[in-house]
Amino acid sequence: MKKNIILWVSLLACISTLAQKTPDTEALKLKLNESGSRFFQVTFLNQAWFRFNENNPGTSINGSPRTQSFDIGLRRTRMQLYGQITDRTFMYFQFGQNNFNAQYNATGNRKIAPFFHDAIGEYLVSSGNQLKIGGGLSIISGISRFSQPSIGTIMTMDVPVFAQTTVDQIDQFSRKLSIYARGQIGHWDYRYILSDPFPITSNGQTPPAISSNYANFSQKGHSLQQQGYLIYQFFEHENHTTPYMTGTHLGAKKIVNLAIGGAYQPNAMWQKSAQGDTLYQDMKHFAVESFVDIPLQNHAALSAYLGYFNTNYGTNYLRYNGSMNPATGTSLNASNSIAGQGPVYGNSYPMFGTGSVVYTQIGYLLPSSHAELSNRFMPYVSATFAQYDRLGNNSTTTFNAGLNYFIQGHKSKLSLDFQNRPSYQVNQGDIRAGDRLNSLTLQFQVFI
Repeated sequence: MKKNIILWVSLLACISTLAQKTPDTEALKLKLNESGSRFFQVTFLNQAWFRFNENNPGTSINGSPRTQSFDIGLRRTRMQLYGQITDRTFMYFQFGQNNFNAQYNATGNRKIAPFFHDAIGEYLVSSGNQLKIGGGLSIISGISRFSQPSIGTIMTMDVPVFAQTTVDQIDQFSRKLSIYARGQIGHWDYRYILSDPFPITSNGQTPPAISSNYANFSQKGHSLQQQGYLIYQFFEHENHTTPYMTGTHLGAKKIVNLAIGGAYQPNAMWQKSAQGDTLYQDMKHFAVESFVDIPLQNHAALSAYLGYFNTNYGTNYLRYNGSMNPATGTSLNASNSIAGQGPVYGNSYPMFGTGSVVYTQIGYLLPSSHAELSNRFMPYVSATFAQYDRLGNNSTTTFNAGLNYFIQGHKSKLSLDFQNRPSYQVNQGDIRAGDRLNSLTLQFQVFI
């Protein structure tokens, strides 16, 4: 691990030297009227990861056992096209791909990757952002600000993905076909969403068989999903151009918020009874959170978040997930691993489940003699404390610590992240905590 840290520091210095030569660029924005109130804009983002990972027990890559791995990948590559095309009509599209590394679609066609993430039209019913009605394919959702994050402005290297509760199960990378209302009235910011989820059978994976021990997403029937999110903003308002929520403003705004959110879908889950009957269960999620993002003296800034999540996917639901998983298989089987959904190999861990989660993060933009966001540093730490029913007394605690180097704000930045995550051992159905495992990732983000 020590050798890998030295490697990362050297690579960080090399990329930093090259990246400082990146010229300042203006947004690709076209005015549609004299004042610029009507406009059309294009943005591009790329997040390249260079990662060393301690793999879960039993992990294999292309059939070869591997306890450690190094991979290079594109965590996110996106293009946004949006604009206020009339005084009251807004449109937004996003196209791109995610989690593209050497193991992407390893047994299929690696060229099948990009897709439309978002495609919405929105109408401003009342001036001053009091009420907007929109619809289409969108990430807009309830529960949390991290359920609909602006990935170009993330403070930590990655978002807490567990807050995107149904990601790639009954949605398209957290996007659903929805109709929604959102707006800002005084100190309040609200959104209500009615979504038409995709069937679990169309997510490109083989759905798990119905079980008598735990619930899974139902493969029969169909129901709409309702979501809501309400924020009280003590000082300045959050950005309201798109439904996405900013990760950190880097001192540009004084934001102190309290929020509550939830999601409900009847009969979304199913399970077998002891008598063999099919039982349907509702999916219900709830969260309460606080967010602070404020400027300090000497051009410093503080960003902090604390949230409590109660997630109910039905009896004993549990799903493993690993961001841009570097591995492809495992030597473990149903007798010595946790059965259910998601790969247990590579960098995955129990990320989604019926239970409760506390998530917190804090970052500090270091003081500077200048206000510009060039050649600035921002260290951060984050922690996830989860208690899932399926794991009994075993908690799922994950820690991250990292450093952002802003070459030019969020437009060009380097992020070095260290993660410590849990693993589990299973013996005749008895689940116990295993060794804790680490990963070290360097990200280079470019965003215009």
